[in-house]
Amino acid sequence: MKKSFTLLSAIVTILISLNASAQDEVNLKAKSYLSFFGGISTPTSNFSSTDYNNNHAAFAKKGVTFGLNTAIYVYKNLAIAATLSYQDQGELTAADVQNLSNNYNVSFNKNQTTVTATGRYVNYNLMLGPQYSFLYKKFTLDIGAAAGFVITSSTPSLSIIFNSNSANSNSTINQLSGKGAIFGYGGNAGLRYSLGDSWDIGLKVNYINANGIKIANTNNPGTTGRFVTKLPITEIQTTLGITLKF
Repeated sequence: MKKSFTLLSAIVTILISLNASAQDEVNLKAKSYLSFFGGISTPTSNFSSTDYNNNHAAFAKKGVTFGLNTAIYVYKNLAIAATLSYQDQGELTAADVQNLSNNYNVSFNKNQTTVTATGRYVNYNLMLGPQYSFLYKKFTLDIGAAAGFVITSSTPSLSIIFNSNSANSNSTINQLSGKGAIFGYGGNAGLRYSLGDSWDIGLKVNYINANGIKIANTNNPGTTGRFVTKLPITEIQTTLGITLKF
C-alpha cells in the first residue's frame, strides 16, 4: 500500500510538472528587440550576370553586409520590423574588363578597344514590414516581409576607348556611376536562440529585389552593342546577429 501511494504521488507530481511546463510553452510571448548583424550579401539574377549581351547585367560580386534590425510587437507575436543595412557588392575584375573589351571591339567593329572600370557597388537598404514569430522553448522563428528603399551611393563607372589605328580616330564612351534611391521589397526568415531574458543569437536569410538604379551614358549612340540604362538589384543575404530584447 505504501509503495502504491508513493508511486501514485510520483506520477501525480510528474503530471503536474508537465502540465505547468506545457502552460509555460503556451504562454510564451515574444519580446521587442534590437539586433546588430553581419554576414554575406550574394548578388543574383541580372545583378550578378556577366553576360555582355544582357544590358541589365551588372557584374556584381559577393560581398559583406551589416546593419541593425528592430521589431516592435504590436499584437501577441505580430510585430512591425525595420532594417537598415549596408552592402558592398565588389567591383569589376580584370576578367570582366577583358570580356567587355573583346565584345565592344566586335560590336563596334574596331581594331582595338580598352575598357577601364572604376568604383564599387555600394548601397544601403532601408526596409519596413510585418513580422510574425513562432516560439518554442528557447527558439524563436521569425518570418517577415518588407518594403522600402535601396539607396545606391555608387556603381562602377566604365570608360570605353576605341582606336582604329588611324589618325584622329579615337573615340570614347562613358558609362557613368549610378546614384539614388529606388523602391525595393523582399522577405526574410530567421532563427534565434535565447541566451537569457535579454539576449538572443541567431541566423537570418534576407531577400531583396529592386527594379534598378538609372545609369547615364555619354557618347553612346544606343544603337550598337551594349547600352546600359538601368541596373536591377537582387540580393540574398545570410547573416549572424546578436539581439537585445526589451
